[in-house]
Amino acid sequence: MTKKNNVDAKATRASSDLSPHAKSNKDGNRKLSKKLYEKELARMQIELVKLQEWIKHKGLKVVVVCEGRDAAGKGGSIKRITQSLSPRVCRVVALPAPTERERSQWYFQRYVQHLPAAGEMVLLDRSWYNRAGVERVMDFCLEAEYREFLRSCPEFERMLVRAGITLIKYWFSVSDDEQERRFQGRIHHPTKHWKLSPMDLESRSRWMEYSKAKDEMFAHTDIKQAPWCVVDGDNKKRARLNVISHLLSMFDYDDLSPTPVELPPRQEDGGYIRPPITEQNFIPEIY
Repeated sequence: MTKKNNVDAKATRASSDLSPHAKSNKDGNRKLSKKLYEKELARMQIELVKLQEWIKHKGLKVVVVCEGRDAAGKGGSIKRITQSLSPRVCRVVALPAPTERERSQWYFQRYVQHLPAAGEMVLLDRSWYNRAGVERVMDFCLEAEYREFLRSCPEFERMLVRAGITLIKYWFSVSDDEQERRFQGRIHHPTKHWKLSPMDLESRSRWMEYSKAKDEMFAHTDIKQAPWCVVDGDNKKRARLNVISHLLSMFDYDDLSPTPVELPPRQEDGGYIRPPITEQNFIPEIY
């Protein structure tokens, strides 16, 4: 691929042929049609598969940090990014609360073990920024520990970048009204009750404290080597498309899709007689 074609291809990946509709930012609350959303998502998920092959081919090490308000759409975006990708190349890390042993470790230690090897992409659903968010607001860490995090985090991330890791940081933002609407929806949805943790509920009463913590975190960690990229999450569908489009635009990748193959003929039985199928224990066919 020539340099010009490569640039043109990259621009095409980052924006749609329907860009007047898909890229509207001023009218973010305008309804996005299901047809357009599904068309754009399908197109970009194909591009994500191409990116996956490029990451494998080049031996890239990619870390995508996903942070933000509760119910801001992190999980839904991560799910759409990984939906068509191989879990052997792209994996999601969502760590539980640290154990007593982990609390005694160097703060970043529990995250380091999940960093990618060559040819891998890791998406962190919450990350080391817990210390600057929930731990800060809920007093789960000492003031000295918090201040040390603000000093050491930029150096830690610069060290990752120097080690050859591509570090991309997304902050999913949502308005208080929209967050409230989503919380109410979770209360009345039987498959979403688990999404309302005690920390989620507590965050409602500490909205401004979380805002202050986020602003201070940005002031210390929005560095040139790994800047924060803010995602407007009030419209879930737009947010998903926008974050995937941005992620794709961060890489100058080529299409390494394999050429179609012909299936080889299936092996003949060679006289082998299989056991009766009635001897196998099948699950009940209810449907």
